[in-house]
Amino acid sequence: MALILTIETATDICSVGLARNGKPIYHKEAVGTFQHASQITLLIADCAQTAGIQLEELDAVAVSAGPGSYTGLRVGTSTAKGICYALNKPLLAVDTLQSLAHACQLDHPDDAFFVPMIDARRMEVYTAVFDNHAQALTAPEAKVIDETAFAEWLEQGKPIYFCGDGAEKCRKTLPEPAFQFVSILCSANHLAPLAEQAFQAGRFADMAYFAPFYLKPPNITKSKKNILG
Repeated sequence: MALILTIETATDICSVGLARNGKPIYHKEAVGTFQHASQITLLIADCAQTAGIQLEELDAVAVSAGPGSYTGLRVGTSTAKGICYALNKPLLAVDTLQSLAHACQLDHPDDAFFVPMIDARRMEVYTAVFDNHAQALTAPEAKVIDETAFAEWLEQGKPIYFCGDGAEKCRKTLPEPAFQFVSILCSANHLAPLAEQAFQAGRFADMAYFAPFYLKPPNITKSKKNILG
């Protein structure tokens, strides 16, 4: 019965939790752009104190592996690695999109397609299509959403559920009832069952080489100042 610290920082939500045997037992989060670095260790300490455990009791640390926010994923990964190195615990990497699809599938166990969306720029989202076992049917991609974005899946006659923080901006472009929108956002709690599966299977990330799956490079704006004066 593994005790796992879960860390989710792929979006504006900085979320940490504790899970035992694949089930969340405590959870803390903060919401806000650029808050992750200042909040994450405080949230972990608060979560552990509330649960009445010491971090040394952990069996592993799980981190959301992306795709998502470049900065957020870096903060989550560096924090998870630091704890693992300090306490000699294994690192578990959980696909962000799969964790959302799995959470959505638990609430809607019918034969359907599940499409998690992480907000990117403008009408672009990070997304993939999953079946009703939360297994990926397409590779993750940065997709610009228009009226034809999921036409081939709609033609198969199954319900299509969208979730994640990128889904809301797509409501007008992909109208209901043809498509269903579910209020499920990224959360450390959603990592718990997949992290437990990875732990039991011994699928540990290599801490020396693991890096988040950013999918796209960071959006860096060059300064307009003349560095030569």
